[in-house]
Amino acid sequence: MAKFADAVKRVVIGRALPSEGLQETLLSKRLALPIFASDPLSSVAYATQEILLVLTLGGLAYLYLTSWVAVAVVCLMAVVVLSYRQVVRAYPSGGGSYEVVSTNLGPSAGLVVAASLLVDYVMTVAVSVASGVDNIISAIPALNDYRAGLAVIFVVLLAAVNLRGVRESGNVFAAPTYLFIGGVLIMCASGLFRWAFGDAPVAESAAYGVTPTPGHADLAGFALLMLALRAFSSGCTALTGVEAISNGVPAFRKPKSKNAATTMAAMGIIAVVMFSGITTLATVAKVHITTNTCDLTGFRGNCHTTPQRTVIAQLAAAVFGGSDSIGFFYIQAATALVLVLAANTAFNGFPLLSSILAQHRYLPRQLHTRGDRLAFSNGIIALAVVASALLWAYDASVTSLIHLYILGVFTSFTLSQSGMVRHWNRALRTETDPAVRRRQYGARVVNGVGALVTGLVLVIVLATKFLEGAYLAVIAAVLLWLMMRGIRRHYDNTAAELAITDPSDKAILPSRVHAVVLVSKVHKPTLRALAYARATRPDDLEALTVAVDRQEAEALRAQWESFGIQVPIKTLESPYREITRPVVDYVRAVNRDSSRDVVSVFIPEYVVGHWWENLLHNQSALWLKSRLLFTPGVMVVSVPWHLTSYERRGYRPVGRAAGAVRRGEPAFTLRRTDRGPGDSQPPAPH
Repeated sequence: MAKFADAVKRVVIGRALPSEGLQETLLSKRLALPIFASDPLSSVAYATQEILLVLTLGGLAYLYLTSWVAVAVVCLMAVVVLSYRQVVRAYPSGGGSYEVVSTNLGPSAGLVVAASLLVDYVMTVAVSVASGVDNIISAIPALNDYRAGLAVIFVVLLAAVNLRGVRESGNVFAAPTYLFIGGVLIMCASGLFRWAFGDAPVAESAAYGVTPTPGHADLAGFALLMLALRAFSSGCTALTGVEAISNGVPAFRKPKSKNAATTMAAMGIIAVVMFSGITTLATVAKVHITTNTCDLTGFRGNCHTTPQRTVIAQLAAAVFGGSDSIGFFYIQAATALVLVLAANTAFNGFPLLSSILAQHRYLPRQLHTRGDRLAFSNGIIALAVVASALLWAYDASVTSLIHLYILGVFTSFTLSQSGMVRHWNRALRTETDPAVRRRQYGARVVNGVGALVTGLVLVIVLATKFLEGAYLAVIAAVLLWLMMRGIRRHYDNTAAELAITDPSDKAILPSRVHAVVLVSKVHKPTLRALAYARATRPDDLEALTVAVDRQEAEALRAQWESFGIQVPIKTLESPYREITRPVVDYVRAVNRDSSRDVVSVFIPEYVVGHWWENLLHNQSALWLKSRLLFTPGVMVVSVPWHLTSYERRGYRPVGRAAGAVRRGEPAFTLRRTDRGPGDSQPPAPH
């Protein structure tokens, strides 16, 4: 069973890599772009759609606001990208927003950012995968009933690829990302070229009317402003994942900060161009899309069961000549693939941030451990499990999930830019070089503007999305913040309790050692346990048995005396036929006399050759060990006896793969050897 599981593991994630191979996994800018920027680059596939879904609540009358909202989103993206280029230069260690805020605004504020980002990374996986499934359904509507199952399958596949390591996942994800970028740019250029020469593409929904949602018709003044702000906050999904590069600076090749800043600039330029092109083309082609399909007048098909095509699907059909054209299927395939793979941004950001938090003792230490392929495997698995549960609970609906999104992003944006302003203020107090001071003044202005703008957007997002579902993200972040504070408090208390104040303190040594050997039968394992107990030279030594059956207990005592074993044996009465409770009670009573006394309990155990034999032996020993482990002043010693089935299989010691000792496995294990029938003993381990 163990060999089979290990073989499957090697097929899925590959052979283990030594720690020295970490340098070989560092990324070039060409690979870092699809790994860390696939989320913001792919967000353009649905950011325009989210703007239109809000504006069509009032019918077709407010679609003229689309261009203005898009301009605001582009300006915000430029400010955020410029601001984060300052972050990667000032803090190249990879903590990103968390490190900036913790250093400049304090640990509590840093935890707010960390909790917000962890929640947002989960939402990135859920929304990206759900949106990718949406595009698959746009091409193959028959899959609509299986959207949740498809989404979970994609998350599992993403986790498996990421478990193989950062560099290998980059090789897998690079091609789809670049194919998507090329396809969208060609589509936008072709459509706008046709429009410029009087042959504008027309979307399939251009002829549809839109029935305004009750309460959203004939808006003016403050109500119209709120609709525009709500559309803007939905369009800000185009900014999700921008901060991932700042968290992943250590994964870049040297010079790390420079390469990360260059990659971030490239990401910003490409994202702005694609988002602007898609939004302009959607306006030109007169794309009409609504939250409720039945609000479309003239819609072909049953509005209750037939899904609408996404904005990018309608544009591809309009530009390339219909929904049966090669260009349409290329765009749909590339979009669906890159949206699913966009979750890879979170699969890199979440484990990295979790590792840093675990190193700072805010999360379990296991999240700081690298797996066989030098990836943070535990963080990857945790993200996959939570995201899959969320997709299943919300039936992989982008409309339902999107309201929980982007809140964490702008919380981290605002606090990190505020932290950078304080960073530059501190630097200016000590810097005397005029040229350097001028650069620092400019950087402070950039981060100050970023803090103000992203803070305003955070307020808008809270005001427009809170009651629609964003409150759930707030609750999750608060609970996560409290949990991380509790974990840190536990680790701090444990460290203080275990700290050595005086290495020469004799109180650390036990005053007396009372050895107890548990006896079920008088046989070879019992004699070995007695011999080993004597070898430890305890102050007192006794054997202990439990009289579940009185006749068997008397027979055992008679056999003990007939063998002349020079160790007193005590029989515990058990009228209710229990074994564990009488032993635990007796051991506690022995240890009650002095807090410095130690009771060593020696338990004979069988080592078997087949997994199923474990079901037939050692069950009482397992229960006893689990109970005695929680008894203060008690040491539990397992004394193994290798059965014939173990020896017949034949084992030899072999070295373990990289990471074995780290996972708690022994430095060597015993592997079966090929021996003749006359060889009954395995070689001694060395």
